[in-house]
Amino acid sequence: MYQWRKFEFFEEKLSGKCVIPEEVKGKVVCSSSGRGKVVLGCDDGAASLLDRGLKFNYGFQAHSASVLFLQQLKQRNFLVTIGEDEQLSPQQSALCLKVFDLDRMQDEGSSTSTPACIGILRIFTNQFPEAKITSFMVFEEAPPILFIAIGLDNGCIYCIKGDIARERITRFKLQVENALDRSQSSITGLGFKVDGPMLQLFAVTPASISLFNLQSQPPSRQTLDQIGCNVSSITMSDRSELIVGRPEAVYFYEVDGRGPCWAFEGEKKFVGWFRGYLLCVIEDQRSGRNTFNIYDLKNRLIAHSIVVKEVSQMLCEWGNILLILVDKSVLCIGEKDMESKLDMLFKKNLYTVAINLVQSQQADAAATAEVLRKYGDHLYSKQDYDEAMAQYINTIGHLEPSYVIQKFLDAQRIYNLTNYLEKLHEKGLASKDHTTLLLNCYTKLKDVEKLNVFIKSEDGIGEHKFDVETAIRVCRAANYHEHAMYVAKKAGKHELYLKILLEDLGRHDEALQYIRSLETSQAGATIKEYGKILIEHKPEETVDILMRLCTEDGDFVTRGPSNGSHLTILPSPVDFLNMFIHHRKALMKFLERYTDKIKDSPAQVEINNTLLELYLSNDLNFPSMSQAGKDVDVNSHAGPKLNGKSREVGNGKSSVDQKDESKEYLERREKGLSLLKIAWPSDTEQPLYDVDLAIILCEMNEFTQGLLFLYEKMKLYKEVIACYMQAHDHEGLIACCKRLGDSGKGGDPTLWADLLKYFGELGEDCSNEVKEVLTYIERDDILPPIIVLQLLSKNPCLTLSVIKDYIARKLEQESKLIEEDRSAIEKYQEDTLTMRKEIEELRTKARIFQLSKCTACTFTLDLPAVHFMCMHSFHQRCLGDNEKECPECAPEYRAVHEMKRNLEQNAKDPEHFFQRVKSSKNGFSVIAEYFGKGIVSKASNGTAGTLRSRSISSSDGL
Repeated sequence: MYQWRKFEFFEEKLSGKCVIPEEVKGKVVCSSSGRGKVVLGCDDGAASLLDRGLKFNYGFQAHSASVLFLQQLKQRNFLVTIGEDEQLSPQQSALCLKVFDLDRMQDEGSSTSTPACIGILRIFTNQFPEAKITSFMVFEEAPPILFIAIGLDNGCIYCIKGDIARERITRFKLQVENALDRSQSSITGLGFKVDGPMLQLFAVTPASISLFNLQSQPPSRQTLDQIGCNVSSITMSDRSELIVGRPEAVYFYEVDGRGPCWAFEGEKKFVGWFRGYLLCVIEDQRSGRNTFNIYDLKNRLIAHSIVVKEVSQMLCEWGNILLILVDKSVLCIGEKDMESKLDMLFKKNLYTVAINLVQSQQADAAATAEVLRKYGDHLYSKQDYDEAMAQYINTIGHLEPSYVIQKFLDAQRIYNLTNYLEKLHEKGLASKDHTTLLLNCYTKLKDVEKLNVFIKSEDGIGEHKFDVETAIRVCRAANYHEHAMYVAKKAGKHELYLKILLEDLGRHDEALQYIRSLETSQAGATIKEYGKILIEHKPEETVDILMRLCTEDGDFVTRGPSNGSHLTILPSPVDFLNMFIHHRKALMKFLERYTDKIKDSPAQVEINNTLLELYLSNDLNFPSMSQAGKDVDVNSHAGPKLNGKSREVGNGKSSVDQKDESKEYLERREKGLSLLKIAWPSDTEQPLYDVDLAIILCEMNEFTQGLLFLYEKMKLYKEVIACYMQAHDHEGLIACCKRLGDSGKGGDPTLWADLLKYFGELGEDCSNEVKEVLTYIERDDILPPIIVLQLLSKNPCLTLSVIKDYIARKLEQESKLIEEDRSAIEKYQEDTLTMRKEIEELRTKARIFQLSKCTACTFTLDLPAVHFMCMHSFHQRCLGDNEKECPECAPEYRAVHEMKRNLEQNAKDPEHFFQRVKSSKNGFSVIAEYFGKGIVSKASNGTAGTLRSRSISSSDGL
């Protein structure tokens, strides 16, 4: 004991000493505490309750003579007392047990109140003879059951169990071994211990310590020790250990026997337990002084020591220790706060004691870490770096790591820093910067073994012990590529793994093999990232991977779990086009292989657009930087003419290379034309490519054959012949007009007019071509002769002999037409004159009807009869209800009338009129027809004016 350090971790409260309130009149015999109260039992039979600060709350007469024992229950606000009452008869004992409900008060006067006594029980009966009570203990089982143990001076323990308020109790007796000397068999202390469902009872006598198992029937007894102790030097710890104080030491007992002991000399007047501290009131045998000591057994120190007068009672309540002295004064001792205790230890540099203190009192982790930090700083100042680092490591999770790292950045202390960073990563609290720093430490130390352990440990990446990307970056910078690859592969960072393989190591074959091992989505993402590098070094192998990736026969699709309801979505080739920006030949091969394999791809339009651009490009070789500044003949691979001849190739290369490139160029052009035709079947309106883009590509690359096909499919016939005109291909131009200018096959006859205009403006001799064109113009009567003469007169190289035969034939035809028109006019004039005479006769002369038969029934005509002006006569009965028109002439009349009505209706529809004018070969004839039939003249003024104005504009166009 004398080797233990002494500290003042406790201090006196309530301004030093205080006294029992004056309301407590008698001598304090017993005491108890709990539920925020202190209960004092006095020799006058009164029980007094004191509040915090030892203020008197109330008191009541528990027993008529004296209160010997009492206990405040914890679960219920009950007070159990044993005391002397008036003796009812000589045969009955004056001692009885009472249970008070402190929550229920019964009035006993105007100024005092007494708790309700819910149970009174005589302790001694015929089966349980009277003896002196030496100890008392109450154990609260499930309410309302109480287990009361009463120790006697004869070595017996009377046990009472049950609900005392309802008098439903059972009694039994426990017997400790009888000693020869009665004073050695007295029960000096009791203690309950709960071990799961098992309830056990410690019993102490001056000569032994026993343990009763109350679960067995009858209860079994076990002797733990052959030495006991006296009254008041027995208590129970918070771990249900029995503490026994003897003159030579303090002993701890478990259910299996004696445990640790602590050699504290002196007579133990009182023994107690408070928050892990051992409390002892020790009488010095030499001086006779009483000393109150508070022991911290775990840290082996005396937390408080004070000389006191003779102690009557020792209690613990309100977080304080109460010592009630014989003179009714009270010493209240409370524990100082943790900060004060630590400051006291820090001033003495007792950091180890401080650490043990905070750990033993279960302080929060932040407070413990702060103590460890100060201890580490102390060791660091003494240049004990290894031990300082050991303390700093224990602060991980509470102390900012940068505080420690800054202290150990010196190269001479890199081993300590490495150790700290390792622990930081093990606890999963490392940041990216910490990972970087640790890996740099490994590389500077060239400690490959530790680097392997850190990188390749089984619980490293899976538990996210470090930041993966940071580890990869640092390992790459230090040329530890294998370690970086290991981390990337295990963490599933496929892009980073390939980045190392391709950019750092240049292992392209291995990179391709790794991509093959990935699933579809992962393989697609990685090859998009590094496809340019792979295409540059391994074009064929890369194209093979892309084909497997984009088609259903690849290895990627079958990886991973699959079921019938899950369909793998294949990537589109369009997603990988940017990979081939410098390798267009490889792109062309890839797309060709894909289109051969997949015929109905959703991206077929984009694929065909790209293929067209590649096929029609003049040169697939991407110019290098050295060639960028040179003059390159962009027309060295111009498109072929319409007659099949190609332009000369002259780019300074050898004749063999020129032939090879020219052959390859022509093959691509053929593929382009084939694609244009195949992707636009005759039975579809829209092709499987962008028509506008295709036209632009053909224009840019002078691919006339493609333009001709596209214009013809789009029915842009004038653009078709414009291409032939631009190429001065007269033979092809005439052939095209023969094919596209036949109106009987849906062609456009006006193409011949455009062709004739072209030859008229050509400025060179093209007599044969003009004669052939005139043949078709004359056949389909496309242009009037005067227009033909006007168009051909602009070409000075053409003579009159070219159109002499044509003009002669046209004049002859016109003469015949004029003669026919004259004959028709004369006939119409004669008919008109006849009609006018007939009309005049009808108006001025009478008609004589001499028909004798009915026109309808051919029977003899009799009355009543009906005669029409057309000289037809009918029986009235043959006409029926229709007597206003001749049945014979009515159909013809109605047909003429309907025709006239239709013509008048058409005259009111200008759109129909102008549509006929536009579609007619000779618009003037349509206008003349309208005037000849009298339709326009009979229309309203507004309509006629509109027709006249619009007809004039139309005739001007003609």
